[in-house]
Amino acid sequence: MLYETRILNALLNSYENSLLSRGENKVAVHISYAFTKKNMPAYFDESSMAYEEIHGVAEHLEELGFIKIIWKGNQKNHIIQKVLLCEEKISEIYAYLHRTPKKRQEEKQLAVLQELKEICHTPIASRFIFWLSERICAGKTVKEYLNLEEPEETRKLIRAISFMEENQEEIYIREFSIRCFGDSKILEKRWSLLGKIFRRFSDDYEDMDTDAIFAEHGIYHTPNYVYIKGNGCIQIGSKHSMIDLRGLKQGIGLSGEDLYTLQWIKQVPVKQVITIENLTTFFRWEEENSILIYLGGYHNEVRRNLLKKMYETFPDARYLHFGDIDVGGFEIYQDLCRRTGIPFEPWLMGMEQLKKYQSYTKKLTENDQKRLEGLLEKEEYRKVWPVLCYMAEHGEKLEQESIIKE
Repeated sequence: MLYETRILNALLNSYENSLLSRGENKVAVHISYAFTKKNMPAYFDESSMAYEEIHGVAEHLEELGFIKIIWKGNQKNHIIQKVLLCEEKISEIYAYLHRTPKKRQEEKQLAVLQELKEICHTPIASRFIFWLSERICAGKTVKEYLNLEEPEETRKLIRAISFMEENQEEIYIREFSIRCFGDSKILEKRWSLLGKIFRRFSDDYEDMDTDAIFAEHGIYHTPNYVYIKGNGCIQIGSKHSMIDLRGLKQGIGLSGEDLYTLQWIKQVPVKQVITIENLTTFFRWEEENSILIYLGGYHNEVRRNLLKKMYETFPDARYLHFGDIDVGGFEIYQDLCRRTGIPFEPWLMGMEQLKKYQSYTKKLTENDQKRLEGLLEKEEYRKVWPVLCYMAEHGEKLEQESIIKE
């Protein structure tokens, strides 16, 4: 059965990937399976007893009318060169192997996708459904994302995408997994795949890692904390829960839930609001008359709401972003401006820092250079074009942690 199923499945795989299976072939096509050392190593192993066994299997399949044996040099019972699929027996071969034809699998998938199209209207889910449907109808592979044999898994995956896009509350991964799949651990197994889909089917997420994408939709491994410190005073909930940040050297971490009730006390003046990309820099940096907020790479909705609330309270303050002097750092800066609507300025992210800390710079990778060229073609990055041109010319980038507070 081992050699029987190997030969027949290989022939069916070739058939399903050919124009013949879709009736689109314009010339006569014969599906074959070559006997080579790669495909059938045991057949060429002189120390093995498999030679006669494989001959017996091939001759049995020929008797069933499933294949036609092509003997090397037309010498029957000597060496098999290849076997040809007898196309008129396709249906019988599928039944013999208890295998569902690919066309039927595609039909089931398309039926599920059509059903989901009617109920999943969120942007990424809709684009993903359309892309899958187009690919399947064109006979192209979708195995990067789906197993055609499992239409119910497709249903669960796309519902999870839609649920993520619709989610309006902070929730832990395992809770969200139960909501989507009825199992607390399944989402973690699909974590990377979901991140990949969000990056591919939305420009908003193309440079985000998967954790950031989930955080953008309020889904976290652990409670979502925002770290703030500096010259400010906040009130959370009741009037009696006031916190003066000036008395806290390393600031305070607040959960996303607490941030919804947070209010800034206007009587304590704030001249600057500085978002900081990396945690190490946040903890060691101090700046007079300023509020410092740890951004943690890409911001999420919780952090954006905090910043918007600050901007409403302190519209005359200067808003600065301090991050890595690399492509990712400037992408995060631009994304911050775009999504908050706040006129942030890049801070300590210029040519002066690249020159001053030149001994700490790193070489741009080939991918860095390609992405950098892309930013130099985008009008929204015009403000930082000078430093981007300098980076491109010198092939250098600099991590935020290399910059020292003076």
